[in-house]
Amino acid sequence: MAKTMTNVLAMTRNYEEYGLKVSLSLNVCPQSLRLRGFRQRRSSKGLMSEAIKCESRSGTDGKKLKILIAGGGIAGLVFALAAKRSGFDVKVFEKDFTAVRGEGRQRGPIQLLSSALALLERIDRDVAREVMEAGYVTGDRNNGLADGKTGEWFVKYDFLTPAVVKGVPVTRVICRMELQSVVVNAVGEDAVINNSKVVDFVSDAHKVTVFLENGQQYEGDVLVGADGLRSTVRSKLFGPQEPKYSDFMCYTGIAECDPQYLLQFGYKVFLGTNQFLVALDIGKGRMQWYAFVKEARESPVFHTGNKNMLLQRYRDWCDEVVTVIRKTPEDTIMQRPIYDKDMIASWGRDRVILVGDAAHAMLPNLGQGGSMAIEDCYWLMVELQNLVAQTHPMLSEISSDELDLAFRRFEKKRMFRVRTMHSICRMASFMISLYQTHLQISLPPPLPLLFNDEYYCRRRRRRRSMKVKHPALFIANQALLLALPKFMDWVVVGQH
Repeated sequence: MAKTMTNVLAMTRNYEEYGLKVSLSLNVCPQSLRLRGFRQRRSSKGLMSEAIKCESRSGTDGKKLKILIAGGGIAGLVFALAAKRSGFDVKVFEKDFTAVRGEGRQRGPIQLLSSALALLERIDRDVAREVMEAGYVTGDRNNGLADGKTGEWFVKYDFLTPAVVKGVPVTRVICRMELQSVVVNAVGEDAVINNSKVVDFVSDAHKVTVFLENGQQYEGDVLVGADGLRSTVRSKLFGPQEPKYSDFMCYTGIAECDPQYLLQFGYKVFLGTNQFLVALDIGKGRMQWYAFVKEARESPVFHTGNKNMLLQRYRDWCDEVVTVIRKTPEDTIMQRPIYDKDMIASWGRDRVILVGDAAHAMLPNLGQGGSMAIEDCYWLMVELQNLVAQTHPMLSEISSDELDLAFRRFEKKRMFRVRTMHSICRMASFMISLYQTHLQISLPPPLPLLFNDEYYCRRRRRRRSMKVKHPALFIANQALLLALPKFMDWVVVGQH
């Protein structure tokens, strides 16, 4: 009890560092008790939030709802944590946990928005505290879009104000492996089975059975497909659907940078025609960058020579871009094609439901994937808890039809937000293809005589021209300035 009080007070102090006034309700759950139901609580600002209440989650016959999870990425592990804290039995099947074990250095950091961190707190405050302590705050500095060649800001995002107003944690980044390790430790390694890829399942009125690649099989009440972009569970549910290539290849690396330089921004997207570069401060004097270059799908993947190629592609861009590429060791630059999947009308059927990338894989342009997965996990658990608490003291009596209705309520809660994010990420890639900072205007004689010769071709026979700033940039800038505050409030704090 004393340790829990210390943790809560520590979290309160963390919030106060960013000017947040937080009123935390204390939920102390002994190991034998789990979260149950949700009660409404009104904060001092009049905002409604759902605080979690503790209670045992087994039925009168002692049986607990048994949840099987395909995939041990962020979505699978966070849902396993939510299930465990709810008193359910849980098993996670993952084909390869090398990233969690500290290998696989190509797995870069992940951005967690205030919305995801706030919901992670409701699932497990201690885990949320560990994640926030391991992460690096970026939401309290300049973030937004800039011109790639000049480095000048085009528009800035405000991640801080929405978090302060709603009294939730500030957006930050964390190493993907650190995040997974924290959650694995909380879930317990006994609940996580490595080298166990789910290859098939059968769902009936009373149970769902999963079949593993190694020949083993397990039975449960619910199967959660959290097996990512190329989800086997999704294919078995709705038929095969190939990932959709975005027309962009991503090159990424980590550069050691001057801390004075890093203080200027937390997240900056440098824009150019058919290419852009995202630079993200990940703490400890390091900058993670992602260079997105429009290339044909058939473009080969190279493991050497990428640095020189990128320096050539971005040679006339601003010093900020050229510097981070130049400071990155050649052998650490990774290359991968970028895919997403078309949205589907439903994410589940009978006793099976999808979350995270398995349900709605989206392009990484806005860094939304991890946050959307955590939000999925929380709101799906809300529906499962409500179903069990309100209708079934005997958990073994839950029918597939009742689960299916719970899944529909979950989808109704999430579909608009996820579909909007998915569409905006695709639109951003399309707009990059059209991005231009200047228009080239031809000037017939005698107009060229009125301008400085530096704007014109030296050959007299060629039609002379002048560069002027593209008017669409001004229009887009003004539109974003008007719409962005409300939109970012919705993005940052979400369905909190």
